Amino acid sequence: MKLTRRQQEILDFIHERVAADGLPPTRAEIVTRFGFRSPNAAQCHLKALAERGAIQLLPGRARGLVPLQRGQLQRSVEATDRLPVIGRVTAGTPILAVENREQELLIDAGAFSPRPHYMLRVQGDSMIEAGIHDRDLLLVHKTPEARSGQIVVARIDDEVTVKRLRRRGRGIFLDAENAAYPSLHVQPDQDFAIEGLGVGVIRRGL
Repeated sequence: MKLTRRQQEILDFIHERVAADGLPPTRAEIVTRFGFRSPNAAQCHLKALAERGAIQLLPGRARGLVPLQRGQLQRSVEATDRLPVIGRVTAGTPILAVENREQELLIDAGAFSPRPHYMLRVQGDSMIEAGIHDRDLLLVHKTPEARSGQIVVARIDDEVTVKRLRRRGRGIFLDAENAAYPSLHVQPDQDFAIEGLGVGVIRRGL
């Protein structure tokens, strides 16, 4: 697979963002990072990367860029997995409890890395600068562990929130991606747990 210097730089940037945040960059972020004059320039490079098998473009999805590993065959995007959609989480119950499930949707879970286990319907606009909007479906990989800087689904006492995790010394903070919202400082006496990592977004008007 032969890439131009610019294509390789964009591919490296996509891999870096997925590794750091658990989500690929938006096209706007690629435009800003490389100083393109318009989104069309970024889209042309992305299409070239897709044609060379370096990434997979997922139509109709926010952040619909999936980097492919060497030797990985690009598959057609077909719905192969049935994932539950979690709506308003009932206080005190596990996030995947039956009463929290709105519906199930078919999706190619293998197109995301790491693989998602469920989708959480986002409420509010605290993460809009990360490309996550009100009523979006956030694909979540269930895990109790996360690195500082990753977007996580976290439970504080009986409340579940989507924020960017930040660790400072022994302190744990949950940062919004919207300047109108303050960071949350998790207190030692609070019941805190990471429920999962955000690995992708589907924008739906459901």
